[in-house]
Amino acid sequence: MATLTVQPSPVPLTLHLDPFPELDDGQLFALCQRNRDLRIERTAAGEIIIMPPAGGETSDRNAQITMQLGLWAQRDGTGRAFDSSGGFTLPNGAMRAPDAAWIERERLSTLTSDQRHRFLPLCPAFVIELRSPSDPLPSLEEKMHEYIDNGARLAWLIDPINRRVYIYRPGAEVEILDQPTSVTGDPELPGFVLKLAEIWNPSW
Repeated sequence: MATLTVQPSPVPLTLHLDPFPELDDGQLFALCQRNRDLRIERTAAGEIIIMPPAGGETSDRNAQITMQLGLWAQRDGTGRAFDSSGGFTLPNGAMRAPDAAWIERERLSTLTSDQRHRFLPLCPAFVIELRSPSDPLPSLEEKMHEYIDNGARLAWLIDPINRRVYIYRPGAEVEILDQPTSVTGDPELPGFVLKLAEIWNPSW
């Protein structure tokens, strides 16, 4: 397996594989394992997206989000939380790695040992994407609709640049919250409340 050599870029890069064959799930997993310092996703069309590493503030914000979701998941006990290093192969063939995700235990229990050690072949029930300065808002909005179209019951796009939270649900209009101090996951995630003070104003 060849190693990709990618120059640092402030924006996501798209690797077009034409006229070469598209990578299957196993090859994509091997590519990501070989290039662990790259953040890689695959679109439903088979394009490989290489995203820039997160800056300090974005990394701190993402850690805050993952910590809060993880603590709630431990208390709730009905599912498991995942951080941004986890990949998911969606029903449409895309491989996405949301900044945070949650999946019900009953769905996870159906996976084989081999499936658990690779990109999980399912769409999380709940996903969070955190916008970084290098992320164009329209592309993130498209990704949120993709999650919903592939089975997510709830998806949040958190935009610290404009201090907005976009809430996506199947069959519903996108709800936009301006400068909220918190956002609740009810009824899909009963009792989960994400506090946003540290997201809007990192204390360092």
